[in-house]
Amino acid sequence: MGRYVAIDEDAYKILSMSKSKPGKHGSAKARIELEDIFTGQKRSHVGTVTDTINIPLIEKGSAIITHIQGSEVHAMDNKSYQPLILPVEEGMNLQSGGEIQWMEAMGRYKISRDH
Repeated sequence: MGRYVAIDEDAYKILSMSKSKPGKHGSAKARIELEDIFTGQKRSHVGTVTDTINIPLIEKGSAIITHIQGSEVHAMDNKSYQPLILPVEEGMNLQSGGEIQWMEAMGRYKISRDH
């Protein structure tokens, strides 16, 4: 689906959505299967179809790695030239001078792709 929601101060990608019919004394319910965009943990959210759900503002960009220090990647954004400090993720091929794609939502940063 590729859509995002913000629940409990976290940003999630919507994996699937389903609706149930209203019962005798209740309103229709919606069930949303979600994946945390930072941790990858999956969860479900159930609410009425009239509930208000917030949508996170997600920024994306690319940057050049200046250096790696411990569990942090220090990089410079390609558009604004602002310094970024991003967490290192397992399995990524990162080295100084390399380019990365990053994303930010709700004050948290993530490397979304290494080149």
